[in-house]
Amino acid sequence: MKTLTITRPDDMHLHLRDGAEMQHVLQDSARQFARTIVMPNLNPPVVTTANALAYRDRILKALPPGCDFQPLMTLYLTEKTSPAEIKIAKLSGQVYAVKYYPAGATTNSESGVIKMENVYPVLEAMEEQDLPLLLHGEVTDPDVDVFDREAVFIERVLLPLMKRFKKLRIVLEHISTREAAQFIMNGPEYLAATITPQHLLLNRNALFAGGLRPHHYCMPVLKAEEHRLAIVAAATSGNPRTFLGTDSAPHAKHDKESACGCAGIYSAHNAIELYAEVFEAAGLLENLEAFASFNGADFYGLPRNKEKITLEKTDWDVPATLPFGKNEIVPFRAGEKCHWKLK
Repeated sequence: MKTLTITRPDDMHLHLRDGAEMQHVLQDSARQFARTIVMPNLNPPVVTTANALAYRDRILKALPPGCDFQPLMTLYLTEKTSPAEIKIAKLSGQVYAVKYYPAGATTNSESGVIKMENVYPVLEAMEEQDLPLLLHGEVTDPDVDVFDREAVFIERVLLPLMKRFKKLRIVLEHISTREAAQFIMNGPEYLAATITPQHLLLNRNALFAGGLRPHHYCMPVLKAEEHRLAIVAAATSGNPRTFLGTDSAPHAKHDKESACGCAGIYSAHNAIELYAEVFEAAGLLENLEAFASFNGADFYGLPRNKEKITLEKTDWDVPATLPFGKNEIVPFRAGEKCHWKLK
């Protein structure tokens, strides 16, 4: 196959940052995707509807003229979030979900939830308002091995949550383990998952290939090959409750290459091309359109996009760095080849 035309996709998990940094990375996502679920872990975080609407305005103003790209906003769940705020968010028509971060789990998660039970009244309001809960699905207990955090989260946190809130729509973000993949594939219709390009393409050996590779460090951390294969099987299966979410998370080069490097991989520059490689390698390229363009929209109750994009089977070189405000970022697969290209 020399070309592939699909409905314009959506990115259901994206970090855009803010200010000049946002302006540089936003164009990469807008070039490929029609809509995106925007993560709220700014500093300070997006904790109210007013915060979210102001952030949305900044995103729209940063877009190139004539660009049709829709930011779908989220709120950052804290133990101070009120049920009343959930009603305001729903009524705004611009807030599409609420994001749960375990306190201390990842970038700017210090304001996250310490105990899930502390936010049960908010989750009840979300269930009533039909506002989905997006989960960074890891425990942060220091006694739990970093490679087991996702599986333990499912057992300790997600299962009790689902038993209590049977109508709450839930997205388990950036799944990275065989246990998570199996849980989603066998789960109810109100439970879905986003899957990133890095968890589809890399296993944990990539962190140490030829030395320590800080630009392959993300959270959840990359897992063993058996887990990568399970994630690929879930993504390419045609299951309507798995969909594209890059979790593209830009950090300045010097913040990645430091004594305490930041977690996050910048994949927005070549995201849809990377996903095409995965589906082609699995022999299931015909399933890419549903995964990238239909499943996420259907789960969120959005109309499917009408525009099309075309990918061409051709090799091209990924830049070694890209501008990022006053700094630079290193994109996923920097200095290497991509094998599909967006026309």
